[in-house]
Amino acid sequence: MDGYMGYYGFGYGHMLLGLLFWIFIIVGTIIVIKWFTDQNKNREEAKEEASALEVAKIRYAKGEITKEEFEEIKKDII
Repeated sequence: MDGYMGYYGFGYGHMLLGLLFWIFIIVGTIIVIKWFTDQNKNREEAKEEASALEVAKIRYAKGEITKEEFEEIKKDII
């Protein structure tokens, strides 16, 4: 067996492992970025939900809506 590749037995398999490694790194990075953006969206939705409920509570406290309307709004939000 002549040469570096034949002696150590790497050949194209070594190149394939390197390619798979970089594919794994790129896909992993994309998954982590997607996870972070989804977490941010969930936080924003939770804030909107809480603020909508707060508005309904304030309107109920002021007497702008009835208890039945408040309960219906609360049920729709949650």
